[in-house]
Amino acid sequence: MIRHIPNILTCCNLICGCLGIVFILEDRTVPAAYFVWLSCLFDFFDGFVARLLKVSSPIGKELDSLADVISFGVVPSLVMYKLIGAHTQIEFLPYIAFTIAAFSALRLAIFNVDETQTDSFRGLNTPANTIFITALPLLPESVGAWLYQDWLLTIITLVFSLLMVSNIRIFALKFKSFAWQDNKLRFTFLLLSALLLIVLKISALPVIILLYIGLSVGAQAVAK
Repeated sequence: MIRHIPNILTCCNLICGCLGIVFILEDRTVPAAYFVWLSCLFDFFDGFVARLLKVSSPIGKELDSLADVISFGVVPSLVMYKLIGAHTQIEFLPYIAFTIAAFSALRLAIFNVDETQTDSFRGLNTPANTIFITALPLLPESVGAWLYQDWLLTIITLVFSLLMVSNIRIFALKFKSFAWQDNKLRFTFLLLSALLLIVLKISALPVIILLYIGLSVGAQAVAK
């Protein structure tokens, strides 16, 4: 039974993603976001538990990617599809949102065959992209007034799609130890993220993902 726990958590990720799709189709963006963020937690813990119990398997790896395509590919695409559709007069433009699903699937396929993505990711990981996209409809009206423009939403869609398959090294929140010297970047990010959440609450989520990308780019530049 113990060896099945990681796969059960992965299936919970998938189910939460499916529930997120249902709520998006019903135009209920808040519960949709909550369920997909819950998917992110299950996605983190399935790998963590698999390593902890030493029960990693090829099936688990494949199942994880299949679940991620739904939760972190289809769900953010639908969120952006609805968002663009509500703020454009161009009939075909909302369909550009599904580039997120396509590039998410491509990013996951690359991850599965790239053995170098252990301590860091090559390209923006799909959960981070999903948190950013699904948080956009929950921003205050004062922010949405200038953000919710079809051209800007289209740019966000394309830029974040390309980020997922870019060569930018994004640090992973995996701790081999808790020593400051080995985890300065991770601890700095977590501290700043906590402060942003206290000040901005849910509106902090897109800012946190931008911070995540910015710190990763900065660290990569310093390393060179």
